[in-house]
Amino acid sequence: MSKFDAVVIGSGPAGLNAALYLVRAGLKTAILEKNTAGGQVLSTAEVENYLGFPKGAKGWELADLFSNHVNEYQVERIRADVTKLETIDENGVMHIIHLENGETLKTRAVIIATGAANRPLGIAEEEEYKGKGVSYCALCDGNFYRGLDVAIVGGGDSALEEALYLSRIVNKVYIIHRREGFRGTQIYLDKIRSMPEKIELVTSCVVDSLAGSPALQKVIVRHVETGEKRELAVEGLFVYIGHIPNTSFVPENLERNEQGFIKTDQEMLTNIPGIFAAGDIRAKMCRQVCTAVGDGATAASSAIRYLEHLNA
Repeated sequence: MSKFDAVVIGSGPAGLNAALYLVRAGLKTAILEKNTAGGQVLSTAEVENYLGFPKGAKGWELADLFSNHVNEYQVERIRADVTKLETIDENGVMHIIHLENGETLKTRAVIIATGAANRPLGIAEEEEYKGKGVSYCALCDGNFYRGLDVAIVGGGDSALEEALYLSRIVNKVYIIHRREGFRGTQIYLDKIRSMPEKIELVTSCVVDSLAGSPALQKVIVRHVETGEKRELAVEGLFVYIGHIPNTSFVPENLERNEQGFIKTDQEMLTNIPGIFAAGDIRAKMCRQVCTAVGDGATAASSAIRYLEHLNA
């Protein structure tokens, strides 16, 4: 069983910045990574609102910069999925992290920064068309639909950002949103409304069903008030309707909100001593790269103070 002063679970912006602060404080630190470092930012075509990058930055570029910065320090990076996090009383609170490969890690401080996964539409045909027209990452799959017509479902920044990205490579983008108004940033809406020939807003509608063989050819939408249905002839459907927190491994007594996101105070402390949370996994309003980075710094600072108190 390997032992660390602190372990960060997740290697998105929050997790990487937390690890940076921890290792700079002289703590023996490990980062647990399930996939490639970067988290949700890897599936973002371009980040336009990150301070210091007035011309914007590609999502993968930011991810590489974050990861390479951490690599300048002595931090252990472990590629593995976490199956269970448990807390025991061993001369004070100790946390045991179980990995899918059967290994375990022991630590006094844990920062959970596992983010969230894309929320599915929840319609009958969705699973059938995954990889055959249905996608949750425009940056990953958009090039497959170059010159074709596609649709995006959602009304937040993620949906609007990816609609703008897709508009540069596809023939036409339909944005399907269940409400008349959008919750996304006004600057994105202004850009979208300035190009009606490329992007069409399909508001007050939900996806009713999907059709096509052998791959997606039609998205049938239904008006939420009138019930009227309309067929959109598209070959790609990109889903951006929110996220589901990645908390399958956390202790049952770790407090979460109704949606399953971890509750913390403003210092990123959870209800369990020595467990902190940062980034999109937290119950909070704003989920952006900049807030994730800030969460990571705050969580690490709190963990450092917590460990100093234990060692006093």
